[in-house]
Order: sequence, then C-alpha cells, then structure tokens
Amino acid sequence: MRVLVIGANGKVGKHIVDKLRDYGHEPVPMVRDTDQIPQFEEKGLKPVLGDLEKDFESAFYNIEAVIFAAGSGPHTGADKTILIDQEGAIKAVDRSKYFGIKKFVMLSSIAADRPEPTPDTIRHYMYAKHRADEHLKQSGLNYTIVRPGILTNDAGTGKVKLQNHVNGFEEIPREDVAETLSFLLSEPKALNESFDLVSGEQRIQETLTN
Repeated sequence: MRVLVIGANGKVGKHIVDKLRDYGHEPVPMVRDTDQIPQFEEKGLKPVLGDLEKDFESAFYNIEAVIFAAGSGPHTGADKTILIDQEGAIKAVDRSKYFGIKKFVMLSSIAADRPEPTPDTIRHYMYAKHRADEHLKQSGLNYTIVRPGILTNDAGTGKVKLQNHVNGFEEIPREDVAETLSFLLSEPKALNESFDLVSGEQRIQETLTN
C-alpha cells in the first residue's frame, strides 16, 4: 500500500518509513519544510509537503493508508500540543475519511484512554491524545490505535508486549514502536482495535496469534 507517514521527520517517523518498506509497503513521507526532503529522496522516496497547522490536503492524493506519528514534542506548551497532537490529528482523520483511506493507524500514548489520573504537567497532552483517539474511533474509518510506553532511543529488540491495557509506564524503543505500527497496518486482527505497547518477550509478528 501507499502509506502517508505524517510526522515522517520525527524520531519514530523516520523508523516507520524504513520499517514500512520491510513489510512491502510504499511509504510517502509528509514533511513540513523543503530542507527535510533530501534525506528521504536519498532513499529513493518521494516525500510530500504538508503542515498540520495549515493546509495539507494535497498530501492525500493517491494514498491508500495513513500512519499518524506527528507530535508537538516534550518542550512545547499546551497550545502547541492542542494544535498538533489534537487538532492536527483530527484534521488528518477527517481528510482521510474524505479521500476514502483504507486504514488509519494512530500513534498515541500509554494512558491516553484514561487521562484523568495523570499529573497536571502532562494532563493537557493526555487529553489531546485522548480526544484525537476518540475522534478516530467515531470516524467510521478502519483504524488501529497504538499507545506506547516511555520512548527510548535504544536499538529495537523486536520483542514487545501488545495488550489492550498494560499497567504502569514501562519503556519501549522507538524502533520497536515503528515496526509494530508497520506490522499492524495490514494485520486483520488489529482492525478497529486499540493497544498499549511496551517492551516484552513476544516477537512483534506473533503478538496477535493467540
């Protein structure tokens, strides 16, 4: 499938672009600035320009699936988080529905399905993720939502724990998150499902076999 990767220039997004190719998909990186284009062209890809705070409708042409992996980052305030993580995601869902996208995979955050108990310092972030996830669920699109634990830059192990709910805030390498998203994109058992994701003992390709 031709897969639009929103947030392709991010730390997880760059891994997603690589992993999608491993699973036989054609990634289409969406980037905000022209200076982000060459790194993907060097890999033989054709990125598209799109800004979540402005217009990015043209990025959806000839796209079959979408992975939303954009985020405002940990050093931005609540306003930017609402603009990117909530409203940007909601706009991406609405554009996907308009263009008849076959599958939408949302990179969310662990505990986004239960944001109320979270500390005040990150509550706006959790609510933004929660609202985006709920909008996707109600959109009528075929979806998968993945809520990873604390992200690290460690090398991926290929082994994870993927469950509807995981207690606690365990860690997971960004590389393993990217591979899980790429695997679940075409996995029938992940259709219209939401999962927590942390490091574990089960190979990614075997997580939905039981």
